[in-house]
Amino acid sequence: MSLLPQQAYLVGGSVRDALLHRQADYLDLDFVLPERAIATAQFIAQQYGAGFVVLDADHQIARVVFPNATVDFAQQVGPTIYSDLHRRDFTINAIAYSPHSETLLDPLDGCADLARKTLCMVAAENLEDDPLRLLRAYRQAAQLGFSLDPNTQHTIRTLAPALGHMAAERVRGELDCLLSLSEGSTLLALAWQDGLLQTWLPEVERAELDRLATLDQLAAQYHERWPSYSQLLHSWVKEQTTPGLHRSWLKATKLSQLLPPDLARAEATLARLKYSRAEQQAVLSMLKGWQYLHRHQGATLLPPGQQYQLFKMAGAAFGAVALLALTHGVPEALILPLIERFLSPNDPIAHPQPLVTGKDLVDGLALKPGPKIGELLEAIALAQAEGLVSTRAAAMAWAQQQLP
Repeated sequence: MSLLPQQAYLVGGSVRDALLHRQADYLDLDFVLPERAIATAQFIAQQYGAGFVVLDADHQIARVVFPNATVDFAQQVGPTIYSDLHRRDFTINAIAYSPHSETLLDPLDGCADLARKTLCMVAAENLEDDPLRLLRAYRQAAQLGFSLDPNTQHTIRTLAPALGHMAAERVRGELDCLLSLSEGSTLLALAWQDGLLQTWLPEVERAELDRLATLDQLAAQYHERWPSYSQLLHSWVKEQTTPGLHRSWLKATKLSQLLPPDLARAEATLARLKYSRAEQQAVLSMLKGWQYLHRHQGATLLPPGQQYQLFKMAGAAFGAVALLALTHGVPEALILPLIERFLSPNDPIAHPQPLVTGKDLVDGLALKPGPKIGELLEAIALAQAEGLVSTRAAAMAWAQQQLP
């Protein structure tokens, strides 16, 4: 603390969480300084051999990155710390702590709102200045288990159309956080009721939002009953992700329910919200798999050939497809055996190992390379799934029979 000026204050979420006795694995600290914020951050980074980056030169904001913490330094807005706190979003985030005097500054009674577990705006104009704060209110309420102050909620409803003018990446970040929390489903429904989602997700109706809660309930049940399946739902495809995007198959499943049923329009919505190509493809594979299952699922388990097609179509998203099916009321007796197959890495239908290669067909059957080889390999894979062939020799003989 000796490297910080006397007028430095710790502010924001870290102060709030400390007062709530909330612990985090990764510290995210925000300091407000009266002057020389960037220079101070750079000096501290040099002293500790930490990473340093200027976030906003005009507003004097810089970041120091430690192995287990990120520390932001910002120049206070206004002539005093009090004026800075009056420009913040919610009272519970407008509490400052002086590390030198070890005292709190709480000019907006944020501590009282913490005790009441209520999210209360500092001022309507602060929300209007940054409309992302409108959606952030519901995200923070979900994270903290707080309710919204009625006057704050009324103001949000009034300002709701302004969220449509925000950068898609910022909206997506808040949406991802809400989708990643089981408590977020209720708050997401409330945000929709208050008019915040209509610009970005215009086709969402109450039924889809109610389904999110059902997805959460089912995921919680399988967490207890079937840990390996639960672990799958909370995993994600191999992809380099930005911290804070909260990616998981469960989150992606919930996201899929907020999209138009038409795949082209669903893809357009994902692109508009700036989801990565990998996440777009994962969600679309899920929707394709669910639509295939919905078309073919009768009163009995799918025959092996259709199971093969389903697993191939869904790919890594099959666990999410299964959860969607259960949410839509498909009996467990028809879905759980498919999940068992998918969780078994050597299952011949969910994870078939090719019996022959294209080169085998070209060399062994005197065929020319071309599209026909791919079609024949696919036909062999289907025959393998249906139990018609199980060895390389049988596959080659079967392929020979298919030729004119």
